[in-house]
Amino acid sequence: MSAPANPKEPGKENPALRLALDLGPLILFFAVNGFYGIFAATAVFMVAIAAALAASRLLTGKFATMPLVTGVFVMFFGGLTLYLQDETFIKIKPTMIYLLFAGILLGGLAAKRMFLKSVLGEMLSLNDTGWRELTIRWAGFFMVLALLNEAVWRNVSTDVWVSFKVFGLLPLTIAFAALQTGLLKKHAKSRD
Repeated sequence: MSAPANPKEPGKENPALRLALDLGPLILFFAVNGFYGIFAATAVFMVAIAAALAASRLLTGKFATMPLVTGVFVMFFGGLTLYLQDETFIKIKPTMIYLLFAGILLGGLAAKRMFLKSVLGEMLSLNDTGWRELTIRWAGFFMVLALLNEAVWRNVSTDVWVSFKVFGLLPLTIAFAALQTGLLKKHAKSRD
């Protein structure tokens, strides 16, 4: 029987672990909102995000960039939500995160930097044209998600928005990522 891979070895993060750490806080947010409302859900979400980040660091030896940025936003907007007792702040959090990610990606392109490559370069090997196209697509997708979040939270109940956040945005993101397969194959660079 072979020894398990070192969980702290860079680039060897278990995808199932990443999924559990990303989805766990969202599922708790949804469940607590259903029973206790948005303010209790926000508090639980904040604790769950902090626990997921700590677990990620402990198990992998590093903080993944996007979950860390998301965690900072959850703490900031969640804190405002609880302190001011105004659910608007937790509702605009996804909009702000998506706009930030789009801005970083497009700003990186303008500065001739491929930030997406630094995040996904361990998993994907693309030529420069592929990284550029993928970056533009993801930046555009993040802008669409920001607009979609704004349209939904402003026009539906809080409970419907929470369901959309948990069961709408994630499937949309997975579907969008799956639709990039052609681009990934077209611009794949052989690893030498």
